[in-house]
Amino acid sequence: MGVYVVTGSASGMGREVAAKLIAAGHTVIGVDLKDAEVIADLSTAAGRDGAVKEVLARSEGELSGAVLAAGLGPGRGKDRPRLIAEVNYFGVVDLLEGFREALAATDTAKVVVFSSNSTTTVPAVPRRAIRAFQAGDCDKAVRSFRFYGKGASVMAYASSKIAVSRWVRHHAVSPRWAGAGIRLNALAPGAILTPLLEAQLASPTESKAVKRFPVPVGGFGDPGKLADWVIFMLSDAADFLCGSVIFVDGGTDAYFRPDDWPRGVPLHRIAPYLYRFQSFGRRRKSG
Repeated sequence: MGVYVVTGSASGMGREVAAKLIAAGHTVIGVDLKDAEVIADLSTAAGRDGAVKEVLARSEGELSGAVLAAGLGPGRGKDRPRLIAEVNYFGVVDLLEGFREALAATDTAKVVVFSSNSTTTVPAVPRRAIRAFQAGDCDKAVRSFRFYGKGASVMAYASSKIAVSRWVRHHAVSPRWAGAGIRLNALAPGAILTPLLEAQLASPTESKAVKRFPVPVGGFGDPGKLADWVIFMLSDAADFLCGSVIFVDGGTDAYFRPDDWPRGVPLHRIAPYLYRFQSFGRRRKSG
């Protein structure tokens, strides 16, 4: 039986994941604002640092896996874009960097980061915000949202999920992660019936748009079934899964972008493709 850390463990999909891990006999260290083993505010650097230290102390420096499910969705309030940026991106990246050695200590650790199908279904997401996230500049990312007015929090959400998904793909294949036996992947849900979606459905201004959003299979996803996907991605069956972003969204991504993926390497990318090809061979020889 393993020791797993689950952020956002007090509600929604995080709670479902934690419950299934516990039912299977594992130890779960939950991280949330309340009703968790580790109480922490992931919207602040101090809160993230404190969460890392307490999780490492409770796990005695060894983690079988991590599920980063804590996140904030679009909403009202002047500070909402910043809160989304802090929790959805830095609340994942900072914690995973802090957990990395504890994950590497078990040789076969699995990590699942919650992404979103907003990464491919929200149009006109500002590239400068994504670049700011990747550079670790939260202030610059937040400034890029102010031009969107009421849509600022939507752009903050989508760009934070794009940035964290790219972080996963870049780091998953590196010697520090894949080379240390850590399998790092992301799950991109669509419209799942969580407290966040329930609140949107209860809002007179938001419910109509939510109900009209294309979901080819119909209805909304079940949090418990999404948790089953996470459990699979934490299992030995996922040993060969690395750097993947798996969409479980009722077909929404495929509906909007059926021809966007898979896509072959374009002519203008051949040079960097060959460079990375050769670099990997040299890395293996030197290792």
